[in-house]
Amino acid sequence: MTELPLNGGRLTPGVVRIKNTVRRPSSPFTADLLHLLAERGFTAAPKYLGQDDSGRDILTYIDGWVPARFQRWSDDQIAAAGALLRAFHDATRGSHLAASHPVVCHHDPGPNNFVFQDDVPTALIDFDLAAPGDPLEDLGYAAWTWCIASKYADPTRQAHQVRVLTDAYGLPAAQRSALVPAILNCQLRNADFWTQRPCAESVDRVGWSHREYVFTSLNRHVFEAVVS
Repeated sequence: MTELPLNGGRLTPGVVRIKNTVRRPSSPFTADLLHLLAERGFTAAPKYLGQDDSGRDILTYIDGWVPARFQRWSDDQIAAAGALLRAFHDATRGSHLAASHPVVCHHDPGPNNFVFQDDVPTALIDFDLAAPGDPLEDLGYAAWTWCIASKYADPTRQAHQVRVLTDAYGLPAAQRSALVPAILNCQLRNADFWTQRPCAESVDRVGWSHREYVFTSLNRHVFEAVVS
């Protein structure tokens, strides 16, 4: 069987495609999570099919394309991502995997972990960092990676798109004041994450995270005014 390397992931080496399946290093939590999502009717994720003779997890391959880099997105694309993230969270509420937390978080719901079909994000992939958590951990990271970029220097437009994401997710009004702090926290945690994982790209990713933190901090009033 021909194995085609899937090189988009930043964290897990050895991910390959074989026909209509994906083979990945084994992750019991991911296997349990994908089983839970299937049981609860969340179809926008790969299905877990067991293990191959090498002990690798076998997942279904989802057709479409995955962005290779962060870029500008339309309001409709961002809204679709927000609704999909909410559906994922809702499918994990009250489960044994969420434990004492509200949901299971993806913890890396950037555009690079969504599959697009017809130019719309339609599925979540790569649950390497999934773990129990608070929805704002994911929503803050999504707001940053889908909507905010210091290189464009247009905070008003970006704040509008954070609001689009927040509305599509359905974040209650009482929790909206916590969103910008969650974004800032995600940026600092991302810098710390890559500081602790030295690799060829670590320095760039740490520097990028700090630049985004400064940009978001300086324009915090703009984001808070629009989101709230």
